[in-house]
Amino acid sequence: MNELIALLYVYVKGIWKYRWIAVAIIWSVAIVGWGVVIKLPNDYQASSRIYVDTQSILRPLMAGMTVSPNPQQQISMVGRTLITRPNVERIIRMVDLDITVETEEARERLVTELIKEIKLGAAGSGSGGDNIYSISYNNKNPILAKDIVQSLLTIFVEEGLDRKKGDSSSALQFIDQQIAEFEAKLIAAENALTEFKQKNIGLLPGQSNGDYYNQLLKAEEDLKQSQLALKEAEKARDAIKKQISGDAPVFVVESFATSPDTIVNPELDARIRTLKGNLDNLRLNFTEKHPDVVATNRLIAQLEEQKKEEAKLTSPGGNDPGRNYSPMLQQLNVALADAEALVASVIARVEEYQARYNRLKSLSSAIPKVEAEFTQLNRDYAVNKANYEQLLERRISARMSGELTSASGLMSFRIIDPPKVPEIPVGPNRIKFLTIVFFSALLAGIGCAFLISQVRPAFYSQNNLREVTKITVLGAVPMVWTDQQKTQRKRRLFAFGLSLLLLTGLYGTLLLYSESLVRLVAKAPF
Repeated sequence: MNELIALLYVYVKGIWKYRWIAVAIIWSVAIVGWGVVIKLPNDYQASSRIYVDTQSILRPLMAGMTVSPNPQQQISMVGRTLITRPNVERIIRMVDLDITVETEEARERLVTELIKEIKLGAAGSGSGGDNIYSISYNNKNPILAKDIVQSLLTIFVEEGLDRKKGDSSSALQFIDQQIAEFEAKLIAAENALTEFKQKNIGLLPGQSNGDYYNQLLKAEEDLKQSQLALKEAEKARDAIKKQISGDAPVFVVESFATSPDTIVNPELDARIRTLKGNLDNLRLNFTEKHPDVVATNRLIAQLEEQKKEEAKLTSPGGNDPGRNYSPMLQQLNVALADAEALVASVIARVEEYQARYNRLKSLSSAIPKVEAEFTQLNRDYAVNKANYEQLLERRISARMSGELTSASGLMSFRIIDPPKVPEIPVGPNRIKFLTIVFFSALLAGIGCAFLISQVRPAFYSQNNLREVTKITVLGAVPMVWTDQQKTQRKRRLFAFGLSLLLLTGLYGTLLLYSESLVRLVAKAPF
């Protein structure tokens, strides 16, 4: 610790030895620095505030019918894209700065500086504060600063209005283009669907006669019923043939035992019952005018008539031994002919149902493909139709939105503070610079005195001399000052203190009258 104090003592003594050099340097640096600070050009800030009114009664009234962009986002986007190169070049032309630019490099430098120095931002916060924007620009020429702010304010308002119209116009143009494309797709889908329906009539699901699987089941059921009817008709025909050939007996009931209507002929009764059963089945599927129904009714009527004729032939008045043969044979031949006709008609019906079933069965592999393709065509058509109708609605909404956006008073710009430049410049901060110069001068003077003391060292104590020379110091002879020397020392000390005091007073005076200096510089020509 003692060594550190001794070292500091040596340094201070060295600086004190060259104090007048330090004072001269301090005064020189301070005077030059303060002169430069005083001569610094004033920096004037031109500013303006604008309020964007986005509150309108039309907007809530038209809610749901129109699509209105968020005005806050729209204005925020204008603010972000306002200070761009095209706009800055436009400002340069508006304030005639392009006249002073001679080279392309100077023009690029001017554009870059303006982009950095122009400031645009929100001027407030809270309720309605986000709609207030401030524009500011600093320049040593107040008139130029004001003109630049005024030009930027004009561009800000124009950008806000033009953007609204441009957005609506571009939206309508895009929607019209999409409508035309989807209309062409819709027409193509309609033509494809129509052509497919014409090509696959009867195979499509949802038609009046049912889908493919219902048709196949119905054809199979009709085939089985017709095959059953054919078997019944063949059995009846074979029974008649047996009666004609004599293989089956023919019973005749005497008329006194029963009336002609109650004569029992097993074969005729069986055929009549079978035909009536077939008639009931046919009536379930066909009307009374169907050929099968008409033929069955006619055959039933013939068999009943034949039954009555046989009853007459077996009446008591007939004593001919051959009455059971010739008339009955004739009736059996007639019945056989009818039975053959019925079998032929049923065979034709079986063949038709068989062909229809086979045709439907052969389409079993193609039907799923047809249904899948039909479903795909319907889905494409439905999607295109839904998109087309939705685009038509959006076009109406976009047109109304454009008219709403362009309506007067929907979003207005009000200038709260027009562009202005205060008389007092905002810079430079001379108080700060004066203080920096003052302390820099002090450090420069002390530093120079310290460096000189190190370049031209001296011994200021016995210990210092002993350490450097390595010689034993026996003693020291003190300096004895005369009265005249003491008086001179006091005068020099007074002069030294007075010089520092004058420097400090000059610094304080400059700080107190820095505003007057600003006004004095402001009156100087630019």
